[in-house]
Amino acid sequence: MHVTMEAVGPKGREIIERDLAALSPSYTREYALVVDHAQGSELWDVDGRRYIDFMAGVAVMNVGHRHPKVVEAVREQVDKFWHICLSDFYYPQAVELAEKLQSIAPMADDTLVYFGNSGTEAVEAAIKLAMYKTGRQQFIGFLGGFHGRTLGSLSFTASKYVQRAHYKQGVQVYHIPFPNEYRPVLANPQDKNYGEVVVDYLEQQLMDQLIAPEDIAGILVEPIQGEGGYVVPAPGFFPRLRELADRYGILLIADEIQSGVGRTGKWWALEHENVEPDIVCFAKGVGSGMPIGGIIARQELMVWGPGAHGSTYGGNPVAAASALATLNVIEEEGLLAQATETGGYIMDALAEMQTRHPSIGDVRGRGLMLGLEFVQDRQTKERAVGLRNAIIEHAFENGLLLIPCGTNSIRMTPPLNIPRPLVEEGLYQFEASLTAAEERYL
Repeated sequence: MHVTMEAVGPKGREIIERDLAALSPSYTREYALVVDHAQGSELWDVDGRRYIDFMAGVAVMNVGHRHPKVVEAVREQVDKFWHICLSDFYYPQAVELAEKLQSIAPMADDTLVYFGNSGTEAVEAAIKLAMYKTGRQQFIGFLGGFHGRTLGSLSFTASKYVQRAHYKQGVQVYHIPFPNEYRPVLANPQDKNYGEVVVDYLEQQLMDQLIAPEDIAGILVEPIQGEGGYVVPAPGFFPRLRELADRYGILLIADEIQSGVGRTGKWWALEHENVEPDIVCFAKGVGSGMPIGGIIARQELMVWGPGAHGSTYGGNPVAAASALATLNVIEEEGLLAQATETGGYIMDALAEMQTRHPSIGDVRGRGLMLGLEFVQDRQTKERAVGLRNAIIEHAFENGLLLIPCGTNSIRMTPPLNIPRPLVEEGLYQFEASLTAAEERYL
């Protein structure tokens, strides 16, 4: 998107000018937001302007900005110590967080936890563990998927070509279509749902003609595609995928980096599918903005020994304290139920808007992981990219923070504990922004 400066005050302009002279141009900036401070579901820029946060730092601030219990946990830990490498030593904060993650893991079997610093490191760990355990080297990924930018995880990422251009990927990955019912890529026989069609393609075409099942270490998949457009998979897809993986001894790896930790109204989005993964990748919402990520894997898979994988800063004690406090807040304050309730309220409001705004082609999501796809025409489904970008720009000018996903979609991922009055105010600002954009583009 093109960053406009009309809604930026003098202090913000000065910071942006310094930023352009000091920081890498590889960063993607959606609009000219220069943050000064934040609290709950609101932010203020350096010129004092207030914004309602419908993005939560890309689905990171699940309990809101500066939740008192998270702040207290971080301060308490900083007063003790803030680094002693987990790869070499022990400390209770990492153990307590691992035990908490084990208690909410989406598999019935015993599990073990590995800590890194980010989502892409979580994916790298899952890739290496799958190779180590199976002795296989090849993987299945999905078109539209986003799994990170380091070379291993980038091999799976297939949401935008610019993310892969100029880089040689480090893992052999075969990509297949994601089961997107709104935009199906594969021919769909009338007697089958689209989820089955995609798995049939994997087994009957890819595995039969291109890659032997016994060479596949794992299938890496998002339970709901994030950067690819907030796409909820067609019904029946995951049970069939699980059955196929079991039949061929392939590990099912769930990338829950954006969808996990209560975002969809359950601890993990895959729980909506009644399917258990072999490995779960987590990050983002776990740490309330502190850098932490990792994997939860079935204990029987964690066969690698000391030195096979590690991280200097992974499971940092301050980040671990923040993460444990975050998980406790979600549990103690009933935020899974609140995400379901608030998400349903927003979904109903958006569906009602859809009846009055022809540019809204599709409304989808679960809990507070919601997406809207914008089109020029609902019959042709021609993508309305310029309109989508204009909505986000108008929303910023109106004091609402949104971010895009996919080619022509917008995501709504406010904190799980966003108060209802802020939801209503944000929806009002969103529709005003949508109306202004439609007048310009339709």
